[in-house]
Amino acid sequence: MRPRPSFPPYTNYKRKFTEAVAVCLKTQNSKSGSSSMEDIEDLFVGAGAGGGAPPGFRLPITSVGLNPKKNKKKPNLNGNSNSNGLSQIKHPLAPLSPKVPGSETIYIKTFGCSHNQSDSEYMAGQLSAFGYSLSDNPEDADLWLINTCTVKSPSQSAMDTLIAKGKGAKKPLVVAGCVPQGSRDIKELDGVSIVGVQQIDRVVEIVEETLKGHEVRLLSRKTLPALDLPKVRKNKFVEILPINVGCLGACTYCKTKHARGHLGSYTVDGLVGRVRSVIADGVREIWLSSEDTGAYGRDIGVNLPILLNAIVKELPPDGSTMLRIGMTNPPFILEHLKEIAEVLRHPCVYSFLHVPVQSGSDAVLTAMNREYTVSEFKTVVDTLTELVPGMQIATDIICGFPGETDENFAQTHDLIKEYKFPQLHISQFYPRPGTPAARMKKVPSTVVKNRSRELTSVFEAFTPYVGMEGRVERIWITEVATDGTHLVGHTKGYVQVLVAGPEIMLGTSAIAKITSVGRWSVFGEVIETIPEMNDRAAVGKEMQSRESSFPCSNNFETCACSTEPENCACGPGSCGEQATSTKCYVTTTGVPLEEQKNRNLIGWLLRKRKNQVQKFVENEIDLGSKEKREQAQESIGKWGAVDKALLGGMLASFLTIVAVLVHLGFRILSN
Repeated sequence: MRPRPSFPPYTNYKRKFTEAVAVCLKTQNSKSGSSSMEDIEDLFVGAGAGGGAPPGFRLPITSVGLNPKKNKKKPNLNGNSNSNGLSQIKHPLAPLSPKVPGSETIYIKTFGCSHNQSDSEYMAGQLSAFGYSLSDNPEDADLWLINTCTVKSPSQSAMDTLIAKGKGAKKPLVVAGCVPQGSRDIKELDGVSIVGVQQIDRVVEIVEETLKGHEVRLLSRKTLPALDLPKVRKNKFVEILPINVGCLGACTYCKTKHARGHLGSYTVDGLVGRVRSVIADGVREIWLSSEDTGAYGRDIGVNLPILLNAIVKELPPDGSTMLRIGMTNPPFILEHLKEIAEVLRHPCVYSFLHVPVQSGSDAVLTAMNREYTVSEFKTVVDTLTELVPGMQIATDIICGFPGETDENFAQTHDLIKEYKFPQLHISQFYPRPGTPAARMKKVPSTVVKNRSRELTSVFEAFTPYVGMEGRVERIWITEVATDGTHLVGHTKGYVQVLVAGPEIMLGTSAIAKITSVGRWSVFGEVIETIPEMNDRAAVGKEMQSRESSFPCSNNFETCACSTEPENCACGPGSCGEQATSTKCYVTTTGVPLEEQKNRNLIGWLLRKRKNQVQKFVENEIDLGSKEKREQAQESIGKWGAVDKALLGGMLASFLTIVAVLVHLGFRILSN
């Protein structure tokens, strides 16, 4: 089971919504006799009067009538299945499920990119906040929510298989994502509810009605979904933050544009506010996500460097939370390369960028309508590599695009060999219905497969991490590896480091020594976690007050956040010298305060005792002295006069209660 967030109950909204739906359905069906709904856009006008709308709800201004479907067959009022295994649409006045509405279990399956993953997390958060349970087991679920991807044919084929399986199991289905938004009329979507990419804040309504047996479709594009909706993250330490939807391109092979549409950017203030919120939630990585990060803000009069600089100012100076910039196409960052490089050098930003090239041939790029040349792509890579120490570039290649000749492919082959990208995503061309490329003359499938295999062989022969063995790196640990044994961390250059350690290390930063290198990742050994280092630096005789800004500890010899001459991130001018290394060990003395949930005497006593010990440790102990450590341990075991008095009082109260109960017992027995 996934974790459920703590949000206020929405019983009142839920009751009002259910009543409004019932009234609207009863009125509509008295006219049409059908229960299928094309749009429930304005079902609860006035339902939230005086109370506002909870997360996941949008209160409309005007009312629109339902647009029912005409059913050739008379609906089965009992909700039984037909011969094809498809659930018949229930009549709205038929008996409802025996389960209490909002208590059902939902299974969510996500296909596609990180933006899709973020949408699923938002939908999961709203459903969980409303009372639904979330399960990773489809068999246990009362409804399946499938978030789809339309980039490649295999992704859509996987969706088709899952939908067929759900229909066969007679599960109510809701399909979200790019497939229904871009191809709403495909036969696979018959008999299921669908929700568009900009209607994810309406998922509770969709699920409620689908569980009642209604087919609901919400696809109209309106305002962008709010960023502060409830969210259940797949990884609680990673926040996927969509900065915009859609793009400014018109690639001839892309189906995503049909679904996500034209560029729509969130405001800088809105995104910065979200960053503050997730940092307070304990997030350790923030991934900026969109269909084209580089195009951000061009529709609202700002640009990507403005946003990045605003976000970087909010990141903790101790480097506990890192920022990862999402995929960007070359055209829109060419004019901002120096500003982007400056951000990538920041100690709290991964020196990593995903820049798809798609082909090493200008002729193919023109046919794709990519709006840049190979030379311009090289300018992006060369500039960032030169200006950002340890910079890592990932890219994409499409093999067998219509019209690609052997010469064109050879140019792509040479480009990959020249740059030896550490990460390369190789894909065969898949014609997507409705795109210009689908009408172009195709390269024979055998040729496409051979080119894909050849390029894969070239890529797998690279050894990008040779030379890292023996190096000491700071890593940020956020997940468990697929082998279930190692933890996954990343270096400043976003190199994957596998380390052995307990899961309690998740969400921490550590210093690790690289012990061996592999093709796809490296292995390391944790030397020390950053919180441990901070504690050691905090209890010395020369420690400063808790409120002051701390310079980097002298224990680490150098204070540097990058190889560029700049002040350490610990504070302007705090180090008194310029940076010369690639590591920055920042020290603080902040100790997380316990949430005081237990308002009883025992809880108070234990907290008081802990605070006394903490204060003593901070003020009296020199961790470099073995003798003083032993004295401290002895003193921790001693109780003061106040402690003894409180404990004695509790014991006396307990004995008094026991005596009274015994006395009452004897009186009852004697009577």
